[in-house]
Amino acid sequence: MLDSRVTGLADLVCDHSLGLTKEDRVLVHAFDIPDVVVTEFVRAVQARGAAVQVRLEAGIVKRQILHGLTEATVGLIAETELAEMERMTAYVALRGGDNYAQQAGIPGENTTLWSKKYTKPVVLETRVPKTKWAVMRWPSHGMSQQASMSTPDFEDFFFRVCVMDYPRMSKACVPLKELMDRTDQVRILAPDTDLSFSIKGIGSVACCGEANIPDGECFSCPVRESVNGTIRFNTVSLFQGTEFTDIRYAIKNGKIVEATAGANTEKLNQILDTDEGARYFGEWSLGFNPYVLHPMKDTLFDEKIAGSFHLTPGNAYTGPGGNGNASAIHWDTVLIQRPEYGGGEIWFDGALVRKDGLFVLPELEGLNPDHLS
Repeated sequence: MLDSRVTGLADLVCDHSLGLTKEDRVLVHAFDIPDVVVTEFVRAVQARGAAVQVRLEAGIVKRQILHGLTEATVGLIAETELAEMERMTAYVALRGGDNYAQQAGIPGENTTLWSKKYTKPVVLETRVPKTKWAVMRWPSHGMSQQASMSTPDFEDFFFRVCVMDYPRMSKACVPLKELMDRTDQVRILAPDTDLSFSIKGIGSVACCGEANIPDGECFSCPVRESVNGTIRFNTVSLFQGTEFTDIRYAIKNGKIVEATAGANTEKLNQILDTDEGARYFGEWSLGFNPYVLHPMKDTLFDEKIAGSFHLTPGNAYTGPGGNGNASAIHWDTVLIQRPEYGGGEIWFDGALVRKDGLFVLPELEGLNPDHLS
């Protein structure tokens, strides 16, 4: 029997996130998702009169492709899927799977090859800037374990987080977007963190359920060479199948000149050496989803944590909110500033904007958890 909450989520994505009409051509891209869920998303797309294409994948198959990857294979896949993506006006990704570390052990040169030859042309240069898109995870036993919850409790959490009052969030975010649009200098303070940069002229984008699900952030981007200082991230980041803890950067004139992550320092630097743009930043964003409070090694959730921000080595979005940095990677890395995580402050042009994870300016208080939840 179909869970009615699936229908609610499918309707939210088709209407609020994508605004589908009969003119749209939609790719539903599902990874290890129950057929009944994929079927419901297809039904929802069809109900809006849009044309639909479906691509089904399995994590274990994808792992084998990456493990034995060659130039010929990635070239074939990229050419085929790029042609498909160029036909689409909208894209929905449903990402499941019980093993969050399914891609662990893939040779580093293979993940770099995939990033350069597939991710960059198909995702970063085509799907992201040229389609309406919505990406979401799907609750599984594995995700429940990551979140240290029982499976039923995690499913309740998932739907509460994903199907929230996004119109209310959108309204509350307007003053923050307007403030970020007119801000020049940003300074961030936290334990082992003192970072300064400019966002002048970059612009910002409020994200309130239109693309990522769950949502709850407002992003901009540092002027490329303006970032200076040090930062120490206090969440575990899962990237290319590897868990990175205690990531620390020293940054000079926009470039990461020193990077450590405990036992995975070598792997970290290998990723940052993917190309020239990987050591510069392509996004900076404030998170404020009131239901996401603790990290669970899943970027789609962690980057929305209330009282957090994320800073992103690699590719920038096209403007507004982008600085032109180009890279085959885009790695959102999260720092939480609520008191139980060490606290912290964010300053705009010499004025305190957020302290210990709570917005302190009256016009921004609507984004604090007690107003949004």
